[in-house]
Amino acid sequence: MNLDSIPKIKHTDSNNFFLMAGPCAIEGEDMAMLIAEKVAAITDRLKIPYIFKGSYKKANRSRIDSFTGIGDQKALEILKKVSDHFDLPTVTDIHESDDAKVAAQYVDVLQIPAFLVRQTDLVVAAAKTGKVINLKKGQFMSPESMQHAVKKVTDSGNDKVMVTDRGTMFGYQDMVVDFRGIPTMKSFATTVLDVTHSLQQPNQSVGVTGGRPEMISTIARAGIAAGVDGLFIETHFDPANAKSDGANMLDLAKLEELLAGLVAIRKTINHL
Repeated sequence: MNLDSIPKIKHTDSNNFFLMAGPCAIEGEDMAMLIAEKVAAITDRLKIPYIFKGSYKKANRSRIDSFTGIGDQKALEILKKVSDHFDLPTVTDIHESDDAKVAAQYVDVLQIPAFLVRQTDLVVAAAKTGKVINLKKGQFMSPESMQHAVKKVTDSGNDKVMVTDRGTMFGYQDMVVDFRGIPTMKSFATTVLDVTHSLQQPNQSVGVTGGRPEMISTIARAGIAAGVDGLFIETHFDPANAKSDGANMLDLAKLEELLAGLVAIRKTINHL
């Protein structure tokens, strides 16, 4: 997939990795605008192509009392405002086939969650919107098997597709990243590494997913060294009080230092 097929994306001639980053969920307009402003400024300085990420609803929560969103329409309108105000492309995830046409009116990239990537009707509905499609690799799937999810998109007449590795289940309550899968998936689609979800510790007895954010730099650096095309990082100015995935999100204050180091690694890799 050519990055230039994503509306509003900048710095595509920088030979850098691209970044999908933002909060796990849209909690309100002020927080979304603040995070978008900070990340946009950082990525402009470092010449990193940037897509703002935010879920307009969270359908796959561990418990019925977990935060699921502020209202679909309200959150989608916030995503549109972020895009218009900062001239940025946006990405959000969808969970049902009917969501595809609705979300496509507000965002540039539709993301299929890892748990749902084998749902043919959902993948095809997303593909038929003509939007760029980001397929999250199921925690239960091999890198090789993702070629079939990609083919569902392309056979639906849409060649704007990428795949994202978000780790593989390691026992019941941990994740591991198998970097051998990066070149495999790159052979059939643009490939992204979801750094923060790869560090989740799911299925905790309390019903709240844990995480290991102290390993974000390690996983991100390894991903760039392995040759990923892009990175996916959830970030928040107050992870401890975020309404979703706070345990594995990156503190926004640490983002620029991390990205600057990754850009340096990418420059080295480009010259090898």
